Amino acid sequence: MSETTVVPGAATTTFSRYDDVTAALADPALVPLPAAAPAPGVPGGAPGTVAWLRAAVARFSSGEPHARRRALVLADLERLDPDRLRVAAAGGFESDVRLRVVRVLAAELGLADPEAVARDVATVSRAYFTDAPACSAVDGPVVDGPVAGASLDPVVDGASADPVADAAVARLLPAMGDRDEETAANRIGLLVQACDATAALVEGARRHEEGLAGVLRTDPPVRTMRRIAVRATEVGGVAVPVGTRVLLDIAAAQAGAPAGAAAGVALTFGAPPRSCPGRSQALVIAEGILYGASDPADTGTPPSTPDLDKAELAALVPEMVAYVLALAVGWTAWDGRPIVNTDGRTYAPHKAVRRITDHLVDHLAEVEARLVGEPTEPDHWHASNATTPADLAPFTTADLDEARSRLTRLAGIWSRRVAALPDERLDDSPGTGWSFRQIVCHVSEAGYYYADSVGSLAGARGGAADPAWVADGPTWVTDSPADPTGHRANEPMETTR
Repeated sequence: MSETTVVPGAATTTFSRYDDVTAALADPALVPLPAAAPAPGVPGGAPGTVAWLRAAVARFSSGEPHARRRALVLADLERLDPDRLRVAAAGGFESDVRLRVVRVLAAELGLADPEAVARDVATVSRAYFTDAPACSAVDGPVVDGPVAGASLDPVVDGASADPVADAAVARLLPAMGDRDEETAANRIGLLVQACDATAALVEGARRHEEGLAGVLRTDPPVRTMRRIAVRATEVGGVAVPVGTRVLLDIAAAQAGAPAGAAAGVALTFGAPPRSCPGRSQALVIAEGILYGASDPADTGTPPSTPDLDKAELAALVPEMVAYVLALAVGWTAWDGRPIVNTDGRTYAPHKAVRRITDHLVDHLAEVEARLVGEPTEPDHWHASNATTPADLAPFTTADLDEARSRLTRLAGIWSRRVAALPDERLDDSPGTGWSFRQIVCHVSEAGYYYADSVGSLAGARGGAADPAWVADGPTWVTDSPADPTGHRANEPMETTR
């Protein structure tokens, strides 16, 4: 376990042991640093400026104002449906993850122009924290790192001297849809603090070999937290005089956390009494961006890898395709009504063929890129998050013939590619993501899932789609939730669903 470190001098004390950090977070004598004073001559207290925002939110408050303002944040969070958040997060394609995070939250909070809100929130976030970027989820961990040489000395609120950020706050204030300024301020604060925080989770998961679960457990984006002693106290046997600045090394404390602490994520979302109230919402949005609209249980566990030799592994995809095509013979009897599988997810024959085909192409592209040391393609699949008019078209004998030719050829490519891989590449695979053995098992398992979601339709009534239903159907339907065959562990790459 890491040792407590006391920085020379009386001004700042640093704690890095897990027990000391948790004790400091629970100590009512240690509170977050309040918002700094506005720059001289800057009317920072006026509503609609960054300085006003900082003075009005729970993040920089303590005592009764913090409790009151935290309650406003909790009320907003309680209005958010996790399934809707996950699906909405899975459906965006912004290259800036921060904009995607805020757009999702703003839309689910019912704000009028989520895109404009996202842009303004991203602008405000750069000035919201004084000497370090915001990486704190909602009102949880107070993040002021990692920033080399970040000072803990008092600072003038430079945010108040940022006219662009002030103008963004001025636009956001009426956009929050509440005439009460404190309520509106804390709604802005929720969005601002979720902006960089959740994006940091996503980007960290894309770099970590174990994805989101690994980041939460071993590499939290929250690296440090700051407190100030409002009265004399003691932490881990170290005296902390009144006025002392306290730096809490969250990364080191997390590394020294006891087994099973906080379900494996220890201090990633802070600790009582100021633990992050938006933890579940941040995780759901991150999961949606990383893995699609799957349930959380479907996003963290790599596929099973039976003890198969290379010849048996090479046969997995052809065997799956043979099964799919045998079922598809009966799909020409489909009556045109969407089929809801046992997980409550919507499929149709064309959609199943689309997903099986795209999934095979997606992971084949990943394997080929990794073999030559090139980056994999960014994720832009709509995948199972949408049911298109083409998915709902009649599935004819000609469509069956096309599917047979397409899938049989893809199965052959997979079989030959696996057979040609050196044995050592199967489990010691280049690049970031699952092993090639896991990928082969994954695409095979997923194909069975897609096919079984339609099932055997031999003898179904009609034999053709209902043209009236198809004509009246939506041009774009977002399914909630989508199928559970998300990539789950292969970021960065095409995260297929």
